[in-house]
Order: sequence, then C-alpha cells, then structure tokens
Amino acid sequence: PLAADIILSMIALDYQDTIMAAAGDQANAAYEQAIEKYKGQYILALEGNVPLNAQGMYCIDGGKPFYEKLKQGVEHAKAVVAWGTCASWGCVQAASPNPTGATPLHKLFPNKPQIKVPGCPAIPEVMSSILTYIITYDRLPTLDSQGRPEMFYGKRVHDQCVRRAHFDAGQFVESWDDAAASLGYCLYKMGCKGPTTYNACPVTRWNNGVSYPIQSGHGCIGCSEDGFWDKGSFYDRLTDIHAFGIEANADEIGGTAAGVVGAAVAAHAAISVAKRARDKAVENKAASTNR
Repeated sequence: PLAADIILSMIALDYQDTIMAAAGDQANAAYEQAIEKYKGQYILALEGNVPLNAQGMYCIDGGKPFYEKLKQGVEHAKAVVAWGTCASWGCVQAASPNPTGATPLHKLFPNKPQIKVPGCPAIPEVMSSILTYIITYDRLPTLDSQGRPEMFYGKRVHDQCVRRAHFDAGQFVESWDDAAASLGYCLYKMGCKGPTTYNACPVTRWNNGVSYPIQSGHGCIGCSEDGFWDKGSFYDRLTDIHAFGIEANADEIGGTAAGVVGAAVAAHAAISVAKRARDKAVENKAASTNR
C-alpha cells in the first residue's frame, strides 16, 4: 500500500509534526493526548537521531531538549521504529568526532522492542510494508541480528544486482567515462559497496520502481550499514573480492592452473633436494666423529 493509503485508511496518525495541521502548543497537546489515550498500544517511529551533548541543547522541541520529549513517548510505546540510518545508526551527524553527541535510538532505549529500518533515506515501500505487517499480524516482523526486518535486509545488494552477471564475468568499469561504464558493467572497482550491504534497493528500487543507484550508474555507498560514513572514501573498495571471470577462455584458466601446479611441484622438488642435502651433511658429520 502507498503511504497515503496507510495514513488515511489503516492507521490513526495522531502526531507527526511535519504533516499535521496543528502547530505549537496544539501539536504538543496532541502528542501528550495520544500517549495517554493509547498507552502501551501505539508504535512510536523516529526519524533522525538525538544530540545529547550540551545537555541536549542542540535540538530543542517545545522549549525543552528533544530527548525529554522522545523519552516521554517511548516509555509507554508498544514498540519503536527507527526510520532511516540516522535513527538506526547515527549516520553523518554522528560522524567522528561527533560534536553534538548524536545518538541512535537503540543506544538510548536498549530494552524497548525496536525495529531498525536503515537507509539514507529508508525506502518508502519498505516503511509502508513494515507498518502493514504490524497492523495485519499484530506483531513485529522477524529481525536479523542487528534488529532489521529480514524480509528486506536478508540479502546483500550484490546478490540481487542488475550488474551481478558482469561481476561474475570479470567485467568491470575502470573509470567513469570508459566504454565499460556505457555498457553497464560492474561498478565494484569504482568503490561499490554492494557486496557488503544488506538492503532491498535492487528489488523495490526507487521512485515507484524506476531505478536505484547502481542501475543509474553510481556504486552503492552502503548507506544502510552501521558506520558507512566513517569508513573512508565512497570510491575505495572496502574488501578484496576476486571475481571468477568466466570471460577468460579455457586456455587462460588452464594455464593459470598449470602454473599453480607447476609452482607447487617446483617447491616440492626444492624442499626434497634441501632435505637430502641436510641428511647427507648429518651423515658425513657422524662418520667424521666416529673416526
């Protein structure tokens, strides 16, 4: 379902300061009324993280640090949802040296049932589907070890990628303006983080299924993974992953294998010669001692 269908037909969205008509004191009153009316039954969803430094003064809401307002809502929530990488992991606001003390939701309330929906931003269809699941089954979806819904974060971007066949064939873009780029070859050598990123981007895509970053010609930056913002350039490979390269012909593959076998045989022969020489030297020394 679309977000509009959920808001208008499936849920009671009693407080959302961006789209609600109320503002100021009226908005704050709506927040408190919703907490009291649905105590222990509502889902609280947070977008963004909470700055704790300077006694929370980097983010003021209703005349007080935002953390105090959030704490009030989380206390009586049935569960909490972290929308996006900021709420899930901290994201760029928490980048070293993190001057504001930006803190993700799970570190503030570790004992509250919680779903992480990372992505910068989170995929709209993923967000709406998670809400639909909770409404339909009255329970949270199955989560992975990091608290993300397995249905959307159970596979790597790499395993679902439209360019995966080129990776397997050893066909890579070497520079942004080469022929391989125009042919849609794999972007791994350009820093694509698809092999280490878990998300549903290749399946759901963006803008009503039109495309996603890799399909559009830019490598995945790993925006749904914890710490992606502090792991160096988006254009450096994080791991040394070797493609098999099925475009190599049988002679090349056979030659490589023969070379490896040949090197192993040569090494074995050298070790055997050295061992015999050592044993001969020991025998000669023993014979000389006996004389």
